[in-house]
Amino acid sequence: MKKIAVVYRSKSGFTTKYANWISKTIGGDLLHGKETKIEDLLGYDVIIYGGGIYAGGVNGLKLITGNYEKLKGKKLIVFGLGASPVRPEIYEEVKNRNLTKEQQERIAFFLLRGGFDNSKLTFVDKILMQGMKIYLKRKKEPTDDDRDMLNAYARPVDYTDKKYIEPIINEVINI
Repeated sequence: MKKIAVVYRSKSGFTTKYANWISKTIGGDLLHGKETKIEDLLGYDVIIYGGGIYAGGVNGLKLITGNYEKLKGKKLIVFGLGASPVRPEIYEEVKNRNLTKEQQERIAFFLLRGGFDNSKLTFVDKILMQGMKIYLKRKKEPTDDDRDMLNAYARPVDYTDKKYIEPIINEVINI
C-alpha cells in the first residue's frame, strides 16, 4: 500500500475543503502546508499538493517545486484553485507559470474551481484584490466572468464540488 500525503495551503477554506475530500476518499494523511517541511514528506510515496491561486501562482507550491530534486522519485500531484471557471487557456497559463517544462512532464497538474470570500482575506490580500476590483469596474466590455467576480465582492461565492476531485483520485488509483 502506498503512503499518501495530502498537503494544502488555504486562505479562505476552499482548498481545505478539497484537501479533506481527497484525504478522506483515498485515505491519505492530511498535512497543512504552512506547518509541513520537506523532511515531513520524504517518507511518502505519493504527495498531493493543493493551494489557492494568487496572482497566477499556486499558494505555497515552493514546498514542492523548490524541493523537486528531493521529491523526483515520488508520485507528485498538484492542484490549484481559483474563483474563475476552468478553461483550457487558463489551465495552460497557470500550469506554465507554476511548473517548469521538466516538472510538467513528471507532476500531474489539475485546476479546480474554488470560490471567493473577501471577508476571509488578509489585509494585504484585500488591498491587492481591491486593485483587481478597480480594474474590473473600469473594463469597457466586461465579460460574464468579470461581472461574476465583481458580484462576489459583495457576497461570497462557493463553486466547490466534490466531483472535481475525481481526476485526482483516478490519478492516485492508476499508480
